[in-house]
Amino acid sequence: MKSISRRQFFKGSTGIAGAAALMPFAQAQQIPPHCQNVPTKWDFTADVVVVGAGACGMASAIRAADAGADILVVDTNYDIGGHAILSAGSIALGGGTALQKKYGIKDDPETYFKDLTDWTVTETDGMPDYRFCDRELQHSLAYNGAAVFDFLKANGLPFEDEAPDNFQANHASGVSALRSHHVKWRNGVGGPSPSGTNGTSVMRPLDASARKRKNIRFLFNYHMDQIFREQPLAGRVIGIEAHYTPTILPGQDKPLVSWNKEGNVECSKPTITIKASKGIVIATGGNTGNVEFRRMFDPRLTKEFQCAGAEWSPQDGSGELAAMAIGAALWGTCNQAMNRNGALRRGAFIGSRTGYVAWKPQSPIWGKVKATGLFVGNWQDCIAVNQAGHRFYNEIAAAYPNGTCYGFYDKAGGYVRGDWRNPSKVQPKFKNYIDAACAINEGSAGPDWAAGPQWAIFDSDAIKREKWNITPQTGEEGYFFVADTLDELQDKLTQNPYQNYKMPKGRLAETVARYNSMVDKGVDEDFDKPKPKFKIEKGPFYAAWCTFNTHDTYAGLRVNGKNQVVDFKGEVIPGLYCGGESAGGLSQHGMGRCFTAGYIIGGEVVKG
Repeated sequence: MKSISRRQFFKGSTGIAGAAALMPFAQAQQIPPHCQNVPTKWDFTADVVVVGAGACGMASAIRAADAGADILVVDTNYDIGGHAILSAGSIALGGGTALQKKYGIKDDPETYFKDLTDWTVTETDGMPDYRFCDRELQHSLAYNGAAVFDFLKANGLPFEDEAPDNFQANHASGVSALRSHHVKWRNGVGGPSPSGTNGTSVMRPLDASARKRKNIRFLFNYHMDQIFREQPLAGRVIGIEAHYTPTILPGQDKPLVSWNKEGNVECSKPTITIKASKGIVIATGGNTGNVEFRRMFDPRLTKEFQCAGAEWSPQDGSGELAAMAIGAALWGTCNQAMNRNGALRRGAFIGSRTGYVAWKPQSPIWGKVKATGLFVGNWQDCIAVNQAGHRFYNEIAAAYPNGTCYGFYDKAGGYVRGDWRNPSKVQPKFKNYIDAACAINEGSAGPDWAAGPQWAIFDSDAIKREKWNITPQTGEEGYFFVADTLDELQDKLTQNPYQNYKMPKGRLAETVARYNSMVDKGVDEDFDKPKPKFKIEKGPFYAAWCTFNTHDTYAGLRVNGKNQVVDFKGEVIPGLYCGGESAGGLSQHGMGRCFTAGYIIGGEVVKG
């Protein structure tokens, strides 16, 4: 292949839509004659093409750029952040980070690694957090944790100067040391926040740091569809194809654009090709938004179950699919097929499709979100019914069993690493709300036998107790209903695109009457909800979408300890790397595994 010098890469005034920093369309590249379906010329070129501008993608781009490579970051969204920018801003890292050392927390890479491979540790419902993980990947996670903390801090993340704790959002991070590091709450500092969560304080500093480097460029609104390889199933990867995906909100005729223009490449060609001389990084965020892909691991997850945060980060499995088309293998499928904590969640908010975060009208993507939702402080104020109009579980027990972290065994007899007695020290606590929610009910029908939606049912008195302020922005059309009677309310539910079952007349009223009778008795005879307190009897009555979400991805592409993608023969695909939720084999929840993968990739991909 004809090489492009760094100087050539950044110079020039010709190119599509003023993309002066990148290779003009007219400049052709010579392709070996044995290549099949490979472009004879490229629209753009770079040393490293990073697909995805979330935690893994941004970390890999910055580290590779610091090694001297020219980087082009491609993202289907109009801005950076990925799923990480919607997070709570806590990062699980261990092995002796600077904060662990400062506050006297004993940890080292080998301790972390042994924690992450302890077969005896199980969650309260029996799911083993570490048993089915790839040992090589757990080793890489453990032995790079301290360096990743230093890297993130050096690139502007404002970590709280406090001892790491056992914040449950960072579960599956090992039980022998405190490893959850927190970023200071600086919502909106450094750029707009799509959801108002503290993930902004994580990703905006990385955005600013990346844009200071003149050898990193961003190409937004392009969805990667295909990876080119020297031969269909052999040789190096040499580039990608992507199509234009502008984010245009309802009622608008112009696409959203990134607030930060520094380093952005302007382009609107329908389909483009990009050559990568050193490597390609897949950091596309997983597959829980792709119905047919996720059903390979869990056939229950039909289309009514929405991907958490998909309004911003769709997690469509595109990176996995493109890599599999050129021979990449899947990995770690057991972790996603066995009800791993985090893979499925009931959102905190009702009345909006995903219920993942409290979207606000100030969000730049409000036109896609359309609803703030309602936070339920006490599920004594609501009941949850399935598409057939029946209660199916104790609503208060809907929280999925927490994964393991430091302190998990404190009240259960103490933890001894590797001790076969550890599982018996945990009091079993099966919270099967989600399993009951996606079970076949009388509303299910072939060919998929979809469970259908779940609805939170409440009345006007509940609104007063919860101190909710119901406005036109509270609930999304088709996902939030109000009516004077319960019969009218159940009729309205069929306006939802996923409510395919029409309840028999009086069904919802019967369910509510049954519940009200148990409030009088003070005993939930059906599902053991602790002392039901409040009747549902004062109209108007409400139904709010509370269907659980697909959340974390734990199965993805097979990678080795260097995050090189591996094929079905167990051989490395030269030049192809993957990390974060698109890679399989790890079980740790959250951004720690994503940043660590990006850090590793950034140091490896520049080697060519």
